[in-house]
Amino acid sequence: MTQQTTFLTGATGFVGAAVARLLIAKGHRLRVLSRPHNDRRNLNGLDIEIVEGDLTQPETYRNALKNCRNLLHVAADYRIWVPDAAAMNRVNIDGTRALMLAALDANVERVVYTSSVATLGLHKDGSPASEDSPVTFEDMVGTYKQSKYLAEAEVRRLIEHHNLPAVIVNPSTPIGPRDIKPTPTGRIIVDAARGRMPAYVDTGLNVVHVDDVALGHWLALERGKIGERYILGGDNLALSDILAIIAELTRRPAPKIQLPRAAIYPVAIGMELAARLTGWNPIVTRDALRMSKKKMYFTSAKATRDLTYTSRPAREAIEDAIKWFQTEGYCDSIHPPPNTRSPA
Repeated sequence: MTQQTTFLTGATGFVGAAVARLLIAKGHRLRVLSRPHNDRRNLNGLDIEIVEGDLTQPETYRNALKNCRNLLHVAADYRIWVPDAAAMNRVNIDGTRALMLAALDANVERVVYTSSVATLGLHKDGSPASEDSPVTFEDMVGTYKQSKYLAEAEVRRLIEHHNLPAVIVNPSTPIGPRDIKPTPTGRIIVDAARGRMPAYVDTGLNVVHVDDVALGHWLALERGKIGERYILGGDNLALSDILAIIAELTRRPAPKIQLPRAAIYPVAIGMELAARLTGWNPIVTRDALRMSKKKMYFTSAKATRDLTYTSRPAREAIEDAIKWFQTEGYCDSIHPPPNTRSPA
């Protein structure tokens, strides 16, 4: 069988690194896009071809797409708060459009576009949402969600009107190894593992192991139907339950104080102002508080039915994330997590 050449964006990042490893294991020859000064620790030891370029500069990668059978576009600017919305939009919206048009010009046979559950509708009663839950642009809170919503809409337009051979995947909240930044959710795990999260708000997330999300990408590439989208999720958990699992695994006391959002808004405003002056990422933001009003619960039933997608328990994802963060020095190992898994 001829080895497939696959073009991958985002391989230096959290989800993209997991996708890269899975594709290599499945026999793909990888050509990955990386900005010249990206942190490339997640690429260490991988047999890949690196193309230095930028999503906002199509001329830097257009030739590299030639002779690639597949494209997986995983890269995105993922931040809950940004001082400059235009900069995020250039990557997430304009960059996605330019890359998809380049894929059409290069006659790429198959595209998997990584969207997000951030683009999907949520149910007021907290029941799990699906790919078909009603949603409008007005439901999008913050620049990140807005940019991903518009980017996915552009991909769908190109599928419908220009025959872009794309499948869309919508990961929920991935956690696990190699979250080098870390992501906003990774920061919650690190802070909780360090005992620096004394309180929480009433909200909920769909938690999934990053390696299961990677497998979902491969399944979408192999079995997904062009024009369809698939939620790649795991377990729906209240934030309090997530923090309780972290506390148990790190042998720290779980936070017991549930704060009302109104009490945190002044703190969020102050942190955003400080972030504009210092360039640091704020720990809590107004958009994050607005998003937390609804439980972000989802079902992966469609991906399970159509792609044979499965996910491991969220506890295993949390445990793997903690172990990696401890090994890499993000949080101490004074309270090592017990070996709670059954022998394979």
